[in-house]
Amino acid sequence: MSGQHQVLISVAPVQATPHPIIPAEIAEDVFRCYQAGAAMVHLHVRDENGGLTPDPTLLNETLRRIRDLCDIVIEVSTGGVSNLNIEERCVPCHEDLVEAVSLNVGSVNLGKAVYQNPIQDVEYCVQSLMAGHKVPEIEVFELGMIHTVRQLQDKFGLPDPLLFALVFGHEGEMPATRAALDHMLSFLNVTFADKEVRPLWGYTQSARKDWDMMRYALELGADSIRVGFEDSDYLDADTRVETNAPIVQRAADLVQATGASPMTAAEARACLRIGK
Repeated sequence: MSGQHQVLISVAPVQATPHPIIPAEIAEDVFRCYQAGAAMVHLHVRDENGGLTPDPTLLNETLRRIRDLCDIVIEVSTGGVSNLNIEERCVPCHEDLVEAVSLNVGSVNLGKAVYQNPIQDVEYCVQSLMAGHKVPEIEVFELGMIHTVRQLQDKFGLPDPLLFALVFGHEGEMPATRAALDHMLSFLNVTFADKEVRPLWGYTQSARKDWDMMRYALELGADSIRVGFEDSDYLDADTRVETNAPIVQRAADLVQATGASPMTAAEARACLRIGK
């Protein structure tokens, strides 16, 4: 398979709606996702009822349980719509088992809420993740956010390669359409055309019920795709599942069907230069 394109499958296994957080159950689900082809897990710092919190107690228990079961890359979000201040949101930047964090680079409407990321908070997060030696995955909801990343890279020297998570499908932001993805990719390529290291990009789709846009993203050369209950619990338009592993398995099958191969956790660490 020399030269075959590799795709990082990330799983975000915990739905955002309020519900009990049980570390052992999450860890077991993540392990099954790892066995099915996921190389990265995306989590948030949540309390026992699923609310966002600056207290990493339950998170760290969950991460320890995950690490006991497998070597999946651990990413924790610095975002989410909440009343937390930026210092509280950046708690994952200082946790030992966290290898990567999400970097949110601008504000956007998400449903009836406003996801607030003013530039001073964005810059604080950049400095925090770099001080904590965490690899950023850059969440992009709108075109202007790509331009902001270029400014941040020029100012702070973000580590290469840059990994963009292009997010579609939330009410109030970019729709999950071919035209919208083409639009984003065109501007991404132009904005970083002069850089020696090509940015990596991935596709995330909220409220997904089919795999049409995931397939299109992979056909365009996506370096990563994200699936899981945080975005959708639909296996297909007629089937909702109770655990994340069947969704990851479907994603892995799709990666292979489009001529690529799922990355292992070790390959993902090498690709993103985690620990370098």
